[in-house]
Amino acid sequence: MTPRRVRPEWLDSLPPDDPRAIASRRDLARVNGWMLQARWAARALRQCVPTPPRRWLDIGAGDGRFLLTLARKMAPAWQGATIILLDRQALLTEPTRAGFAALGMAVETRIGDVFEALDPGEPVDLITANLFLHHFDDDALRHLLTNLQAAGNALVCVEPRRSALALAGTRLLFLIGCNDVTRHDARLSVQAGFTGREITALWPSGPGWAPPTEAPAGPFSHVFTARRRSAA
Repeated sequence: MTPRRVRPEWLDSLPPDDPRAIASRRDLARVNGWMLQARWAARALRQCVPTPPRRWLDIGAGDGRFLLTLARKMAPAWQGATIILLDRQALLTEPTRAGFAALGMAVETRIGDVFEALDPGEPVDLITANLFLHHFDDDALRHLLTNLQAAGNALVCVEPRRSALALAGTRLLFLIGCNDVTRHDARLSVQAGFTGREITALWPSGPGWAPPTEAPAGPFSHVFTARRRSAA
């Protein structure tokens, strides 16, 4: 398998109201569904977070639609959680906010860079990320994981799997109507994705944490989880 290669993705540089960006975010909802991302995340949450969280932070949250799908899979057991959506852009819509409210979950938005917006002074119960860690090269990712360890008590990430099959799958996205931005970024995402225990190798050996788990999920996804021993 070729080494990870991290390059800028088009969606990250487009204004939020750009028509191609809006279409690509719609595409991502379909791609998440085809990859079964919410299923893999829910399975990992049930294994890693036995106690429903009070404060749940999602980094690189985008418009929040993926997390709403995931929250519906965890309801009603996780009713009462406060959801914190962290992203560089303000993308949350009122229908998505209402969807969380219908599950008995309050929503907070936090706009900013992930390296600056985490608050280690008040660790949250759970941090999740979907298709986010692969945006960072190894040095930046090591730094980010150190910050996440200080800011949360459990971490569940679902990332692209770097494999020949996943790369071949990106060439077929036109079949489900994905636009040029989505097709371009999907290829780069797979090339920057993970295999084996590459995230674990960058995870800091902080005291009080159980050994992390890392494994492929389905043909296209890769799951990493970690938790404090006291959170077990």
